[in-house]
Amino acid sequence: MTLGRIAFLGSGETSLAGGRIFETLARLIPDPLRVAILETPAGFELNASLVANRVADFLKTRLQNYKPVVDLIPARKQGTEFSPDNPEILKPLLQANLIFMGPGSPTYTVRQLQGTLAWDIIRTRHRLGATLVFASAATISVGAWALPVYEIYKVGEDVHAKEGLNLFSDFGMNVSFVPHWNNAEGGIDLDTSRCFMGLERFEQWHKLLPHENIIIGLDEHSGVIMDCAQGTCDVHGVSSVTVMKNKSMEIYPTGASFSLNELGTCTIPDPLEKGIRPEVWEMVNNASAEDGPSEEVLALLELRKQARAEKNFAESDRLRDQISSQGWVVQDSKEGQKLVKG
Repeated sequence: MTLGRIAFLGSGETSLAGGRIFETLARLIPDPLRVAILETPAGFELNASLVANRVADFLKTRLQNYKPVVDLIPARKQGTEFSPDNPEILKPLLQANLIFMGPGSPTYTVRQLQGTLAWDIIRTRHRLGATLVFASAATISVGAWALPVYEIYKVGEDVHAKEGLNLFSDFGMNVSFVPHWNNAEGGIDLDTSRCFMGLERFEQWHKLLPHENIIIGLDEHSGVIMDCAQGTCDVHGVSSVTVMKNKSMEIYPTGASFSLNELGTCTIPDPLEKGIRPEVWEMVNNASAEDGPSEEVLALLELRKQARAEKNFAESDRLRDQISSQGWVVQDSKEGQKLVKG
């Protein structure tokens, strides 16, 4: 099993910087590129579909060279026809190899996705190699602890901590995310850094979290791509990413790369179904097998990539023939390897 990459953006998913991150990821995904955009984070708003559509239109244009199939997933609210537990509206997720969630409310996202079919499918697809991309509110929601931005900044509630979707707990990691890390909308009169909290309230919130929790702060129009298979974190965008653990703080500028071990040891769950309902695991695997390359083919493709990097062309040819015997043709280009149905 090869875990897919995970990208986190501090803001600007439809900006020039965001587009470059999406293109970097698309270049690494075998054809066909299938994008699924979840409406969940903004599901409480009347224009939730418009918010998601703006991202969809942006990706169709920005990634046009990759001929993406883009689907909107209207999983807006539990207990309605647009529920994250409705298998009909979730069908495109089953074969998506790039899944995106973005703006909205972090705590609403957690409430609507926790323990649902949609969240199980997303986690399963990631374990089968799909790339996940989170921006803004969604970035907060998937951490171990979700910063309740709306409740504190807009409603005036006291500083408090709420549990997040905790995506990384499956892999033995304890991390939380704060986008808009360097926000300066308040000007000289109001500190709106740390996702509008300001330093004073952010520090109050931070003290409420477990000592072992690691905070990843993402500057606006900046992000990080995590590669669990390679054990790396690459910083992209216009500014930097900050890692806070215990009492230390390290800032990584755009273009920098640091070890995933800085965020804890990423371990692949064993058995594979750990934390995911077996029936969901089987459903996603069966759907993937019907149309896309198998996990075995993707593993062979990764081995071939390594062989070519080592200039072991005899081994590269052998792996290409082995992939071909399973119905897939490998095409080499300056962007890398691509799989085409034979």
